[in-house]
Amino acid sequence: MTQKLAFIHTVPSLVGLFNDLSKELLPDVEVFHIADEMLLKVVLAQGGLSPFIFQRVSDHVIAAERAGATAVQCTCSSISPCVDAARPLVGITVMKIDEPMVNKAIDIGSRIGIAATAPTTLKPTTELVYARAAAMGKSVQIESVLCEGAYNALFSGDTQKHDQIVVQYLRNLMAHNDVIILAQASMARVAQMIPAEEQRAPILSSPRLAMEFAKTVLSPA
Repeated sequence: MTQKLAFIHTVPSLVGLFNDLSKELLPDVEVFHIADEMLLKVVLAQGGLSPFIFQRVSDHVIAAERAGATAVQCTCSSISPCVDAARPLVGITVMKIDEPMVNKAIDIGSRIGIAATAPTTLKPTTELVYARAAAMGKSVQIESVLCEGAYNALFSGDTQKHDQIVVQYLRNLMAHNDVIILAQASMARVAQMIPAEEQRAPILSSPRLAMEFAKTVLSPA
């Protein structure tokens, strides 16, 4: 039986990225997408998660299971806490986009920098690092920064300004941290703009690491 991976997005433009990663890493897995941009807009407007967001994400996860999904990949860090609430409601694996990335960061070092462009992403990502570190029995020091102005630039169509802002914040974080975490999947391509020889600390992004983990989940028995 063909395995099926369902994606839940809050940014529809990420569909293409995860289609490409799926073709590369999971060529034999059928994928389908649930893109609900209202989720992120409501989270931003409310300044955080609410019972409505938890319920809507859970509804999407349940719908994915009923549509035949073998597993679900949530691709937005802002709603990652909702995965914990949705998992007991279904009999399939539900994955957080940032968990594999966070685990790798903790393995690399104890001084962890976190960069985000959306204010609603910074808190859940930071909390996840602390939670995973505690579960792994490790102590970490976290420097979380919001790349001021980057989010507005991106959604007003000024990609160049967004990238310039993010790159500057990343350079600052690299100066005094062992590893850097990009809190949003949409930031992944920006790290590639910094030459490898100038990356004083590893910069981790979630999409590929998440899909590599999904491959282990969906590997044939």
